[in-house]
Amino acid sequence: MDELIARVAAAIGVDAATAKTAIGLVLGFLQKELPDGPVAEFLDKVAGSRDAIDAAEASGGEAGGGLGGLMGGMGGLMGLAGKLNAAGLDMGQIQKLGREIFAYAETILGKEKVQQIANSIPGLSQFV
Repeated sequence: MDELIARVAAAIGVDAATAKTAIGLVLGFLQKELPDGPVAEFLDKVAGSRDAIDAAEASGGEAGGGLGGLMGGMGGLMGLAGKLNAAGLDMGQIQKLGREIFAYAETILGKEKVQQIANSIPGLSQFV
């Protein structure tokens, strides 16, 4: 998990704590959308990933005003974008975050399983 946090922090220009929160929000979203299969396998293989999900949810990833508060009340990718916005990320950073997480997941799971995840959630493939 530390490697992923460092990769994300460098790619999107945030500190490690913000990167961990953002990663936790994305992984939590994936876990809710696809609780079994490749997502569960990824979470099992990446030590600390479930802790990051718990920490992100506990830190109030759903809170925030403005656009983040509005979108955070919605479900799906828009809801996730709202939570990430509330955590301080802009849309450009959110796209880079998704690409970094999926690039890292590909090293753990392989391209086919990452594509399976992306194809299972409408709109997610743009981040792979």
